[in-house]
Amino acid sequence: MPKVSVIIPTYNVEPYLVECMESITRQTLKDIEIICINDGSTDGSLKILQEYAAKDDRIKIVDKENGGYGIGMNIGLDMATGEYIGILEPDDYVAITMYEDLYKVAKDSDLDFVKADFYRFQRGETGNMYLVYNHLSKNPEDYNKLFNPSETPEALLYIMNTWSGIYKRDFIEKYGIRHNETPGASFQDNGFWFQTFVYGKRAMIIDTPYYRNRRDNPNSSVKNPEKVYCMNVEYDHIRDILMKDEEIWERFKYMYSVKKLHNYFATIRRISDEFKEEYIGRISEEFKRAQVKGELKEEVFDEKLWKQLQLLMASPKKFYHEFVIEPQIRANANPDEDMRRKLDDIKNSTTYKVGKALMYLPCHVKELIKRGK
Repeated sequence: MPKVSVIIPTYNVEPYLVECMESITRQTLKDIEIICINDGSTDGSLKILQEYAAKDDRIKIVDKENGGYGIGMNIGLDMATGEYIGILEPDDYVAITMYEDLYKVAKDSDLDFVKADFYRFQRGETGNMYLVYNHLSKNPEDYNKLFNPSETPEALLYIMNTWSGIYKRDFIEKYGIRHNETPGASFQDNGFWFQTFVYGKRAMIIDTPYYRNRRDNPNSSVKNPEKVYCMNVEYDHIRDILMKDEEIWERFKYMYSVKKLHNYFATIRRISDEFKEEYIGRISEEFKRAQVKGELKEEVFDEKLWKQLQLLMASPKKFYHEFVIEPQIRANANPDEDMRRKLDDIKNSTTYKVGKALMYLPCHVKELIKRGK
């Protein structure tokens, strides 16, 4: 039995796939299984996978017609034979020690799952990489200690992702944890993530960033403006799962509403302007129904988010004007100022300052050499 099975759901990621495959095949943990699900790619992705499989017998390829992220991931989960399971998105990559380190932590504490911090990144036109450190939790005391997620609803406030950790396969199978099989890439990772938290008994988050999550792929589902109601469909699916057990629903329903609102607000920012007003009206009605059913609790929201929710429910038109129209007017009135503010944000970030400090010495030495010549 491999120590870790890593599932790579692949669809039209030719420009990024080599970087991904290099990071997984060069892992310091050699006892791994690499399951690549080619979901009907029409570019050169399959050829790249086949070239790696010809050199590495740990790689298994499933070449199938396009059916969607959830279906492909579930095929991978059914195939996996490892003690633990990891997920690697094909346009991302990981530090070469990731799975060895996570496996040791999981094994030492007999964890259902372990998750780690991560970087989000994008590359500029010159190839420079811009990294932003993401902490799963805002609270340092949450890290590096055993906790029971099934008894910790507030853990749902951690950053949602399924790929920065590993999951015990016996745990996944015991609770039948799978992805929603809706078409395409429709945020089906949310449902999988929720299930791991509501069923897990032994878990840990660690403050080491192994995973590199790309944010410059123009074909990423998070950048698809036409996927307007996918998140709503996924959260209906999650609600159905939680409500199968009355005790689970009562324990998690308030945090479910918080997480859902966060993701709906992210959807507003993501979708095309033409859909925003209609979408806001739709989610206003949805949360008013939740309020009537007693699914909203002020104490679990931060103050700002609770005020925004009250405005959303009371007047979706006013919410639309305040959070969509007015920011657009400000940006259009002074685009140079908006750009300057964004640049200042970058320059004030920890990542930029650390990178600048790290580059000072080699750049200084290079300048001295040039002067010497």
